[in-house]
Amino acid sequence: MKHQITLTVTLGILLVSCAFSVGMGAVYIPPESVLDVLTQDIWATNTPLGSKNKVIETIVWEIRLPRIILAILVGAALAGAGGVMQGFFQNPMADPYIMGISAGAALGATLAITLNMEFWIFGLNAVSIAAFFGALSVTLLVYTLARRRGRVASTTLLLTGIAIGAIGTSVTSYMLIMGGENQRQLLFWLMGSLSARRWDHVWMLLPYATVGLGIILIYARELNVLLLGDEQAAQLGVHVEKVKLILLTASACLAAAAVSVSGIIGFVGLLAPHMVRLIVGPDYRILTPMAALGGAILLVWADLIARTALAPAEIPIGILTTVLGAPFFLYLLHRQRKV
Repeated sequence: MKHQITLTVTLGILLVSCAFSVGMGAVYIPPESVLDVLTQDIWATNTPLGSKNKVIETIVWEIRLPRIILAILVGAALAGAGGVMQGFFQNPMADPYIMGISAGAALGATLAITLNMEFWIFGLNAVSIAAFFGALSVTLLVYTLARRRGRVASTTLLLTGIAIGAIGTSVTSYMLIMGGENQRQLLFWLMGSLSARRWDHVWMLLPYATVGLGIILIYARELNVLLLGDEQAAQLGVHVEKVKLILLTASACLAAAAVSVSGIIGFVGLLAPHMVRLIVGPDYRILTPMAALGGAILLVWADLIARTALAPAEIPIGILTTVLGAPFFLYLLHRQRKV
């Protein structure tokens, strides 16, 4: 009952955050105008819209709503993946990027931008597609290199991810230096942003976020048991390597899909699961949905600040999450040294 109330309150906070965010921006839209546009379109009334309402309708439906929904999906995906990584490695400082996922995405996107790839598939551009496959390719490489005699040790996987991620970052940095006229576009993508995102990006991420989080929820009990250690989990009937592979694949797909549409947005996968764990405890049956909601709320507000603080200019959202996350990371590191 307590957890149901917590979930309901958190969902309410997310809905209020979204409602507030729709009206805010370089152009302020009063709540009644937002409601008018939404209800007219949803209920398909025949009342003609004036020219002013047409502008508001375009801003709400074509610019802000897809961006807000994408912020929800990206935040939920990164937080869900981060929660799994923290349980997987039994380390509160782990997040999706520990596996080199961000480095793979960055390398893929950098290649697409540097080579001036301009193809589109299902409404998505070459940069998003290359980033997604870059992230998944690095994850597959890390898993393959860390696998020994049919088993994958968490420590080996962690260190392999750090090493491959460092190599990917080095190659990306070199390409950035040699990027020439593409440097600005590369920098903006590497710092993360939801600017100019459309409904196509929402539809691309939605199935990955839904299926990935669903798989984590299905295996929440097994993940709880894995926290006891591999040997103990095996004794309790958990197929350790199979569950690890499934959870790693689900979290990698979540993070890869999120990064491919938003660029590099760091620390969401670190902050949200850890803060939620302090509130609801370590049970992944409740931690996973709460972390997803927490990540969504965090990114909705970060995106709102990014597009309003210096309006009409925009701050890359990755800068804001890093400003929040880096001190928190140092705090966790300092606390662990005390233990």
